[in-house]
Amino acid sequence: MIRLLTLVFRRPGFASALGLSASGVGIALDPRRAGDVMRMPPMSARGVTEMRAGVGGTFAALGAWAMLRGTRDAYTAVGVTWLGAAAVRAISMETDKPEKDATFWAFLGLETVLGVAGVLAGDRGSGRKAKRASAAPTPG
Repeated sequence: MIRLLTLVFRRPGFASALGLSASGVGIALDPRRAGDVMRMPPMSARGVTEMRAGVGGTFAALGAWAMLRGTRDAYTAVGVTWLGAAAVRAISMETDKPEKDATFWAFLGLETVLGVAGVLAGDRGSGRKAKRASAAPTPG
């Protein structure tokens, strides 16, 4: 846990992207288990494919792209993705009245922390590539 917090503080954009990519890989590798954890188990082979591709593939690709790119825009995109999930989860507490077990709160906390980390990294840059990109001359 200490290592994770250190990574978030030292390289917030990378940590945010890594979290998104890792969750996507986990969902893609075991969509049935992921569905059970999220309380939305796929009900058919098509459902398994949609969970694997639509959620797992999307998260894995966006997170990996951001880590490879290492720029403000990439980290901001990941942060906004996390914050979008957190906002809708918070709204759902009133509209859907879901069971709020430990995983519900853990997901909300991670979505919020990793979302803020990504947006803050996008705001100030994070890592070598972001600094280089911000120092590049602008055309025109």
